Amino acid sequence: MTKPLKPQSNAMLKRAHENMPLGVADSYRYWGEENTVFLSSMKGCTITDCDQQTFVDFRLAYGPIILGYRDERVDNEVINAITSVGTISGFSTGLDSDVVELVKSLCPNIDKMRFANSGTEAVIGAVRTARGFTKRNKIVVVEGGFHGLHDEVMWKSDVDNWEVTDENAPEIIPFGAGIPQSTREHQVSVPLNDFKAIDTVFAEHGHDIAAILIEPIMGNCGSIASTQAYMQKLRDACDTNGSLLIMDEVKTGFRVAKGGAQALYGIYADLTTYAKAMGNGYPIAAFGGKANVMDAISFAKDGVTHGGTYTANMVALSAAKATLTVLKETDALETIATVGQKIQALLSRVFTKFDIEHCFAGPDAMFGVHFGSEVPQNYRDWKKTNSDLYTQFALNLIDNGVMLEPDSREPWFICEAHQTVDLKWLEQVAEQSMSAAINAQ
Repeated sequence: MTKPLKPQSNAMLKRAHENMPLGVADSYRYWGEENTVFLSSMKGCTITDCDQQTFVDFRLAYGPIILGYRDERVDNEVINAITSVGTISGFSTGLDSDVVELVKSLCPNIDKMRFANSGTEAVIGAVRTARGFTKRNKIVVVEGGFHGLHDEVMWKSDVDNWEVTDENAPEIIPFGAGIPQSTREHQVSVPLNDFKAIDTVFAEHGHDIAAILIEPIMGNCGSIASTQAYMQKLRDACDTNGSLLIMDEVKTGFRVAKGGAQALYGIYADLTTYAKAMGNGYPIAAFGGKANVMDAISFAKDGVTHGGTYTANMVALSAAKATLTVLKETDALETIATVGQKIQALLSRVFTKFDIEHCFAGPDAMFGVHFGSEVPQNYRDWKKTNSDLYTQFALNLIDNGVMLEPDSREPWFICEAHQTVDLKWLEQVAEQSMSAAINAQ
């Protein structure tokens, strides 16, 4: 059981309130005045807060940690790059092509690539390139997908305030203030796995659709996944209409398979975004795809502009090279999948013991847990699950030393270091946490 009193955390938050809005550097890190977490160290699959409480972590910074915190195979390469080359120069080095060639060896969907510093930047680059290549404006996005924090994609279906019995679609709302209504002008939203909606959108807007932007497995929606048939539908619709298919693999890339989600489906995008697991926690991202599409980036009068001061810096590239080499040359992803399977099995035993209908969504490396009888097929289906019970269960897990996001829209992320977790202990903790969650109802 974690400590009821957290003097260091409380003091850290009080100080931070004097320096940052909400007392945090990222709004999603604010968990309230009593529960906002301040860490003192991370190692392997555990994190320790400033009150010396240690947690087994299945949040993993929303997915970047694929090998484990402070993995020496990666960190040593970064240190070597800093001490032997430097961090940033505003020029190129051979590391640029080293990393691209590694990605190309794993991902047949990539001919050429450009780097970025975050998933948000990668999506911006991919969308701009798609528009520059097609000379069109509209982007089709899928309800429940998350594509970063830039205005144009910060519009969402308000499923939280939507009733499942309502025949009308959920209202599309901005994430918050400061997002101009005009940024919605060229975005069209459709439900996942809905063939009719795709036909309707292309019939109405096809002449101006530059691309479909989709997470094949939705990393902010409980790992709800596209069906094989739906992904083929999107591929065919884009080919017929002269639009591009952009797969956002910021979360799935180099995590769910060596070639990402596209390796699982066998269906390939025109453009793909990567980040997170690409560098085991270092700030690296990229977008890339077909050579003729990427070559829209040029100094020509009608060419696409892309750049960034910190793009392809030595720290990021050395981390990516080391991480991708480990993933390519070892069985790390197989280990991760096996651990994920074992954890799902023990959770299932616990849920069954308490007669909780449940199902898992997505791949073993980032699985979603849904309390209901059927795997959700889209964001609106998620609303039918018992997410309140899940939240209470998750909060109890945190109290018992297991860290995760207390929202069933966030998956359980697994890293290679989780192979050291005592699964018997984890099952006991899960049982205690579910018992308390049920008693609290």
